[in-house]
Amino acid sequence: QVQVVEFGGGLVQAGGSLSVSCAATGNIFSINAMSWYRQIPGTRRELVASISVSGSTSYADSVKGRFTISRNLGKNTVYLQMNSLKPEDTAIYYCEAEIWSGASSWYEDYWGQGTQVTVSS
Repeated sequence: QVQVVEFGGGLVQAGGSLSVSCAATGNIFSINAMSWYRQIPGTRRELVASISVSGSTSYADSVKGRFTISRNLGKNTVYLQMNSLKPEDTAIYYCEAEIWSGASSWYEDYWGQGTQVTVSS
C-alpha cells in the first residue's frame, strides 16, 4: 500500500519562511513527477510547483522567485521551501506524486492529506 504524507506547515508572519516536505512510502517501483498544490476552502486546488525525475522544475507565477521545490530521489521525498511569504499564500498545501506501485500496471496519482500553512499579516 502506498502512502503520501506531508510534514511541516504551520503559522508564520508575513515576510517569513516556512518549509514543508512530503514522503512517499510503500511498495513503490518508481516515482515520476512530484508536485505541490494548494487550496483555499471553497476554491479550486491550484498547482504551486512541480519537479520531474530529472530535476526540471516549474512554478506558478504567484510563487516564482519565492518558493523552491526540490526532491530526494533515494528517499522518495519532495520539499517546498517558501520564502517571503504573503497572507495570500495561506492555504492547505497538498503533495501529489505520480507513482508506479506494486498495485498498478503504470503510474497513478497519489495525494497526501494536506498540511495547513497560515501567513499572518
